Amino acid sequence: MTDPFQALSLSPRFDLADADIERAYLGKIASAHPDAASQAEAADPATLNDARRALLDPEQRAEALLAVLGGPGPGSDRELPDGFLHEMLDVRMQLEDAQASDDPAEREQWRAWASERRDQHIAAVAQHFSDYANNPQPEKLVAVRRELNAWRYAERMLEQIDPAAGPGLE
Repeated sequence: MTDPFQALSLSPRFDLADADIERAYLGKIASAHPDAASQAEAADPATLNDARRALLDPEQRAEALLAVLGGPGPGSDRELPDGFLHEMLDVRMQLEDAQASDDPAEREQWRAWASERRDQHIAAVAQHFSDYANNPQPEKLVAVRRELNAWRYAERMLEQIDPAAGPGLE
């Protein structure tokens, strides 16, 4: 995939506001119109659409930023924060029991729990990127990768709890 930050001429950082992404996208897409630019200068609208979509999704934005900084990709490092997997095994058993009971209140309790955990991982990733902005050392980028792996785990849990909602939706 093309670097979405570069495609929209945005500074690579995690804390981009949706409005800034939209503004950059609209400026680029307008300049890509055949009436506004020569074919040699026109950006590919599909590339701009993909960049916009990636940057508006916090998880994809974090993945793109980690790639830009030279951090490990999702396939190269599957490590999780210390103690995370043990906790999740216990939580998964409780979640399966709740789903088997088909109790809407229990399902909502677990949805709220998973949403809160996802939010905690998002905040941790944001903090890591903020801390490492001027010094993205490889070992520090590994810490970001681990939080992203845990974040994705929380997303999958939310999808399991409420498959109709889809990823990232509540």
